Amino acid sequence: MLAKRIIPCLDVRDGRTVKGVNFVNLRDAGDAVELAKVYSACGADELTFLDITATVENRGTFCSLVARIADHISIPFTVGGGIRNIADVAALLDSGADKISINSQAVAKASVIDELALQFGSQCVVCAIDARRNAQFDKNGEEGWEVYVHGGRTPTGIEVVSWAREAYDRGAGEILLTSMEHDGVKGGFAVDLTRRVSSAVGIPVIASGGAGTMEHFREVFTDGKADAALAASIFHFHEIDIPELKIFLSKHGIPMRTRQ
Repeated sequence: MLAKRIIPCLDVRDGRTVKGVNFVNLRDAGDAVELAKVYSACGADELTFLDITATVENRGTFCSLVARIADHISIPFTVGGGIRNIADVAALLDSGADKISINSQAVAKASVIDELALQFGSQCVVCAIDARRNAQFDKNGEEGWEVYVHGGRTPTGIEVVSWAREAYDRGAGEILLTSMEHDGVKGGFAVDLTRRVSSAVGIPVIASGGAGTMEHFREVFTDGKADAALAASIFHFHEIDIPELKIFLSKHGIPMRTRQ
């Protein structure tokens, strides 16, 4: 089993970190730069920054804030929100991002995944998928899930596993899979969906949405076959601290990345 990654996520609106439940009812979670500094120092393997209103406000990601965060951390840094083209990605990489996360634009124009992978390399391209249960996609006794875009506001009529496979085929280097129904509820990740997506693609899958206990991380790494697990509020509000989580997972036989 390859070493697993723990990734805190900064959902940012108007320069502040926020967190909600099921993508709504957002509350303030602190200064993005200060949180990033803490996570870099305490053993997080990577950091993800999502500008959650950039797409619906039809603007690019705040490069200045990305640059401020990048100046204060020493771990891989993924940035998403409002990315539309090669120029947007180049600006974010110049600001200090290591990888970019693309969601709505990838669904609107799937060939953008090919273009970005060719220009910057697959290792730079994370395809984010926001998923919600939809019984219309149930098949062979398995629950069906639909892809949503625009910060979880818009259904697409696209089935999640098939879209993940297409993103992989087009050159995405990772899948960031978020269950909207599990997001912020703290009842556990969407383990079955994560396992199905992980089994369908040949790239790492980052599980997101639902972390509430250390056991939830163990489940998604073992039963869900996730390569990494992302969480926000439980880290922001110190319900779980990353060093203790890594010790717990290691004791349960799950190899964790170590920092030099």
